[in-house]
Amino acid sequence: MGEARPTFDHLLECAARLKDWLAGETPRTAIILGTGLGGLAREAEILRSLDYEDIPHFPVSTVESHHGRLLLARLEPGQAPVLVMQGRFHFYEGWSMQQITLPVRVFGMLGVRLLVASNACGCVNPQFRKGQLMLMEDHLNLLGDNPLMGPNLDPLGPRFPDMSAPYDRALLEQTRQLALELRIPVQQGVYAAVAGPCLETRAEYRWLRAIGADVVGMSTVPEVIVARHMGLRVAGFSIITDEGFPEALKPVSLPEILEAASRVEPHLTALVRALVRQASPALEAADALPCELAARAGAH
Repeated sequence: MGEARPTFDHLLECAARLKDWLAGETPRTAIILGTGLGGLAREAEILRSLDYEDIPHFPVSTVESHHGRLLLARLEPGQAPVLVMQGRFHFYEGWSMQQITLPVRVFGMLGVRLLVASNACGCVNPQFRKGQLMLMEDHLNLLGDNPLMGPNLDPLGPRFPDMSAPYDRALLEQTRQLALELRIPVQQGVYAAVAGPCLETRAEYRWLRAIGADVVGMSTVPEVIVARHMGLRVAGFSIITDEGFPEALKPVSLPEILEAASRVEPHLTALVRALVRQASPALEAADALPCELAARAGAH
C-alpha cells in the first residue's frame, strides 16, 4: 500500500505533480466528500479530473461508494475553482494516518486555506435523528493513533499545535446563519472518530454518549488535525444516516446508509456552496501561503 509514512520529499513530489495539473490555478478551498455524498461533484462545473492512482504517493480509495478522483471544479459560475476529493481514505482500509492525510498536506502546500470536510455518521444523542445534518463544533479522537506521531515536519507546522478550536468558530457561526437563511434545519455537536470498520455495540454507544459524543463515524478527524497543524481553517459537516440508541438498536446495512445520505445530500450541497461563496473573497485576499512551500514544490 505504498510508503506507510510518506516523507517530506514525497509530499513535494506529489505537490509538483498537482501544481502542473492545476496549470496556474491556485484553489484556496478543498472539499472532502464522504460516504454517499457525491451530489456536490455532480452539480459543479468540472474543469479537470485526475484519478488518485495517477498522483504520486496518493492512496487509492478501496471503499465501493468512494470514486477515487480529484476534481478541480467551479461550484457556481464566476466563482473561484475549488479542489474536491471524490472519495477519501480510512484507517480501517489499512492506510497509515500519514497516508490518509497526505492529500490535505499537499493541498496546504499548494495554497489551500480552507478545508471543508463531510462525512456520514450515526447519532448517539437522543435529541438527534437519522436524516439530519450536523455542523461539527468539536471532536473526540478515538482512533488510537494521530497523524502527527513521529518526527514533526517543521516546515508544515509546530510540534504541539493548539486544538482549542479545530473547527473555525467564525465559519461555524456563518454556516448557522446561512442555514437559517436557506431554511435548512441543522444540529450542532461533537463528532467521535473510531477505527471501524464494524459498527458499535450497545455498550459502546452508551459509552460514547457518556463521554460527550453526539455522533460517531470513522473518518474526518485525521484530516482536520493536519489541517490545523498547517494553519488551515476548517468547516465540518456530518450527515446522520443511522441511530445508535442502545435500547432501540437495529441492524444497519451500507445500502441503508447510502440511501439516508442521499436524502440529506441536497441540503449539504446547498450549504457548502453558500459557505464557499461567502468565504471566497477573504480566502482569495489572504496573505502568504500557510507553509510558503509552493515555490519549492514547483522546483522539485
